[in-house]
Amino acid sequence: MAAASKVGCNLRPRKACWLAVAAVMLAQAAHAESYYLTVAGLGGEQEYEQRFTGWAKELEMILRGEPSAKLETLMGAQATRANVQAKLADFAKQAKADDNVIVFLIGHGGFDENEYKFNVPGPDFTATELAQWLDKIPAHQLIVNMTSVSGGSIPALAKSKRVVITATKSGTERNAPVFARFWIEALRDPAADADKNEVITALEAFRYAEAKTVKYYEEAKRLSTEHPLLEDAGKPEGVRSPSVENGEGLTAGRFGVLHTGSAVALAKDPEKQKLLKAKEEIEQKIDDLKYRKAAMAVEEYRKTLSGLLVELARTQEALDK
Repeated sequence: MAAASKVGCNLRPRKACWLAVAAVMLAQAAHAESYYLTVAGLGGEQEYEQRFTGWAKELEMILRGEPSAKLETLMGAQATRANVQAKLADFAKQAKADDNVIVFLIGHGGFDENEYKFNVPGPDFTATELAQWLDKIPAHQLIVNMTSVSGGSIPALAKSKRVVITATKSGTERNAPVFARFWIEALRDPAADADKNEVITALEAFRYAEAKTVKYYEEAKRLSTEHPLLEDAGKPEGVRSPSVENGEGLTAGRFGVLHTGSAVALAKDPEKQKLLKAKEEIEQKIDDLKYRKAAMAVEEYRKTLSGLLVELARTQEALDK
């Protein structure tokens, strides 16, 4: 868990604190490994298929430079229940108590008022099943569920010292979220590193992405259909604003997701930066188009959407090079 919370730094002089933090981080980096599993589930429609796989590829690209990282990405036909279970079983065999296991879920979810399910090719898997697979892994754990109705997964996934982040506050927020876009942005924007210690923690990334999500709906003048939550105290409900008062955020504040060197390298590549900006703009246009769908002629909507999807695919192809 290679990061330090600001809470500890308030208890001693700043210089001494960060010297201690640096020593701890160097010691942890020398021994701990991070296991990342990104799963892009079913899109159902072409624009979602492209968006979900594009986000998964972006995450993989950002994480490639992370020290001691073991990266696994499942997309398309490979993102099955059996493959997810198998990857986590491998993690259980390899990961040690001091290591980190980080799971990113991108796509659509389902909720039947009792159980959350992640939509994948073939049989879906439930939050209860995911929790059972994760319980076999001794490492520190972070699950970032960026799907619709993801808030419904918190009761099953919540466990002491496990960080759970969701795009929605409940199993009733069913619209496709944009939270994933801003979570990824947090991992490549040095501004997300609020304490400037060159590690983006789960708490920092959550706060950045949550604020960006709120701003997105405000600027679009739309009613917000997603409210991201964080839970890391083993409680059945998450919170939007982790704090000492509500007892949430301490574990997340110590959980290092990314050393910013790799993200900074990406940010310094002018061509990649242009492509990333172009991709975000295209996704924004698709969001706006879907919002205006009811007021458009069917043919006009399909033609415009088709053009944007082609443009998005070309941009993603350029990013992948």
